[in-house]
Amino acid sequence: MTSPILLPPPNPVDESAYLSLRDLVAAGGVTALTGAGMSTASGIPDYRGPDGSRRVQPMQYAEFLASAENRRRYWARSYVGWARFRSAGPNDAHRAVAALQQAGCLEELITQNVDGLHQAAGSTDVIELHGNLTDIVCLNCEERFERGEVHRWIAEANPGFSADSDEIRPDGDIVLAAQDFADFRLARCVTCGSDLLKPDVVFFGGSVAKPLVEQAYRAVEAADALLVLGSSLQVMSGLRFVKRAHALGIPVAVVTRWPTRGDEWVTLRIDGLLQDVLPRLVEDCLPS
Repeated sequence: MTSPILLPPPNPVDESAYLSLRDLVAAGGVTALTGAGMSTASGIPDYRGPDGSRRVQPMQYAEFLASAENRRRYWARSYVGWARFRSAGPNDAHRAVAALQQAGCLEELITQNVDGLHQAAGSTDVIELHGNLTDIVCLNCEERFERGEVHRWIAEANPGFSADSDEIRPDGDIVLAAQDFADFRLARCVTCGSDLLKPDVVFFGGSVAKPLVEQAYRAVEAADALLVLGSSLQVMSGLRFVKRAHALGIPVAVVTRWPTRGDEWVTLRIDGLLQDVLPRLVEDCLPS
């Protein structure tokens, strides 16, 4: 079992910075970009520590493609982790974002998360940069399936399979010892018979589809401000939108714990917990 990461409590939110953020959001026309920090209060930890380095090493896309053994390892871990992952629900930060969007303060929402919790909280116009774990695609024939269906196939193929873990990761993965999945059997595509079934999410080492990137760029370019929530901006899939906003003179505000890779392009920054800051924005920006 992985030991919990114990982080020091955040410093009190700088009141002057908060008031500037309140005014920016209340003015409307804001596009939001969210990362793993949105879902930590839902029990889904992020990948990175305070220094931005990865705490865990996720499956790489090339690694997944390389062998059936690697795919067995991925799916065994994901199969066990899925039960805990799908039980996670929206937290106060997700609900606050949905409320701000419904009130017209936030416009489009770009997320790096694959958990679907923004939609579960009521958000609309969500651009899922990295996909969603509920969708499965066959990399051989491109047939698509619902995650629950594939989960059932795996259960039927592995009636004696038993493993458990208290860990969960942003992609629903967990850690299992090699002996825990030595006899694990992969589900196969019912259309072409391939074992190349994969959640339709961007693995590390993969790339976001160009049309999706262009859609997100348009959302940023049309905004009066970009609000980054819970992202360390360590990967270019999110950082590029901060750079684009800065290049166009669009203010960039960030609310997250710890420094980010994009701090040099940020106009306003608050080091705080989203579940503290965002519900307060709802109280201050929305009519009672």
